[in-house]
Amino acid sequence: MHSSFREHDILEIARTQGKVTVDALAAHFDVTVQTIRRDLTQLANAGLLERVHGGAMLPSGVRNIAYEERRRVNADAKDAIAAEAAKAIPNGSSLFVNIGTSTEALAQALLGHDGLLVVTNNLNVARILSGNERCEVLLTGGRPRPEDGGLVGPVAAKMVNGFAFDYAILGCSALSETAEAFDFDMDEITVSQSAMARASAVWLLADQSKYQRHAPVRIAGPEEFDRLYTDAMSDDLAACCTTSGTEVVLCPPV
Repeated sequence: MHSSFREHDILEIARTQGKVTVDALAAHFDVTVQTIRRDLTQLANAGLLERVHGGAMLPSGVRNIAYEERRRVNADAKDAIAAEAAKAIPNGSSLFVNIGTSTEALAQALLGHDGLLVVTNNLNVARILSGNERCEVLLTGGRPRPEDGGLVGPVAAKMVNGFAFDYAILGCSALSETAEAFDFDMDEITVSQSAMARASAVWLLADQSKYQRHAPVRIAGPEEFDRLYTDAMSDDLAACCTTSGTEVVLCPPV
């Protein structure tokens, strides 16, 4: 296989899994590890991947990756996480749901619920849940972000402050080994933090690809999350959650 075709396939794998390893790629393409290292170096030099020990990952920094690409990263795990979280939400609950592909998956998993009140700053979540006539969906208002359907800023935060939620359910762009959640946009985080302050319980949905990424703005630490839904975790992360009293719900994809 020509290197340009192989690099295209490597990118597709990275977009699906969030990270690739040299050994796994060498076995997949039946080439040497040296060949794969050269491919990864080329992709890193082009800004398409970021080299890490033993492989590469989707790039981090001060800007998020494209929304359509985020939808594809670890999509099966996001669906499994969403399904498990949805099962734990009683009919008749009030929710805040923030911006993200994990929370979009949650909206899809909530289509069978009755009597929910869902406040969201995520146009995609509102569109999905509008298909459930047994639930009431309210948009926060705020400054629209055309790249991902998000509504952000002080107008959105002010509306959120007018509610008392049973659950605030959040996604994030990155999760550190100390179980701190991070994102890219301060205006977005202000809305999420307002919802957390107005909720009886705060849940975080974060698949394992979030452990391999970095974002500059802190949303909250583990002590502020009652529950973390994820598909896998390291011993260090598990220990931080235990120390902080955060319940961990593991949801490996089927």
